[in-house]
Amino acid sequence: MTHDNAFPKTDRNAVTRMPARGAYDRATIHAIVDEAMICHVSFVEDGLPCIIPTLHARRGDEILLHGAKASRLLKHAQAGGELAIAITLVDGIVVARSTFHSSMNYRSAVLFGRGMPITDESERLAALAAFTEHLIPGRWRDSRAPTPLEMNATAIVAVSINLASAKIRTGPPGDDVEDHATDFWSGVLPIRQQLLAPQDDPTLRAGIAAPDYITRYRRPGA
Repeated sequence: MTHDNAFPKTDRNAVTRMPARGAYDRATIHAIVDEAMICHVSFVEDGLPCIIPTLHARRGDEILLHGAKASRLLKHAQAGGELAIAITLVDGIVVARSTFHSSMNYRSAVLFGRGMPITDESERLAALAAFTEHLIPGRWRDSRAPTPLEMNATAIVAVSINLASAKIRTGPPGDDVEDHATDFWSGVLPIRQQLLAPQDDPTLRAGIAAPDYITRYRRPGA
C-alpha cells in the first residue's frame, strides 16, 4: 500500500536491519539525492557485478547520468538495463563505550530503476544544464555552452526510479545500560564538509573576479 508521496515498499527496497531507520517518502529521499554530489551506480555486465561512481542530477523521479559514449555503464543504461544507485551522506562518527555499538550518523538512499537514452538535442542540453546547476547553481548561464563536437561525444540517460528507500541514523551511541557505569568516553564526532575560499585558475585573465554564486556557494542542507 502506498500513496503519491511515497515509493512502494517491497522485498527489494525494504530496510530489513533497523527498519525503524527506514523511510520511503519522496521528500526524504529527494533531499538526500539533491544534497549529494556523487552517486554510485551498480549494474551487471556479462554476469559480473560492476559499480561506478559518477555525478548525477535529479529530475522528478528520474536520475540523470552522463558520460562518454563508450562508457559501459551508459551503454547498459541506454539499452534499458536494470540499475541500482546508492548515495550516502556522512554526518558523524558515533563513538560508543563498546566497539560493538560504535557506528556512524548518516543519511543514505538506495534507488532502483531502468535507464533510457535522452536523444532529443533540446532535452540533452536541458539535462546538461541540470548537471551543472546541481553542482554549481548559477553556472550554466555563466559559462561557454557545449560545442557540437562535445555534445556528440556525450551520452545522457534518464533512470526512471521505480523503487527507493532511505536509511538514516542520528543521535548518540546506543550503549548497553550496564556499560554506562564504565569510564570510557562516548559521544559523537560531527562531520561537515567545509568550503574554503575559491582559488583562481593560474591562467585567469587579470580583473576577473569570482562571481557571487562561487563566493557564496552552499550545498543544500548546509
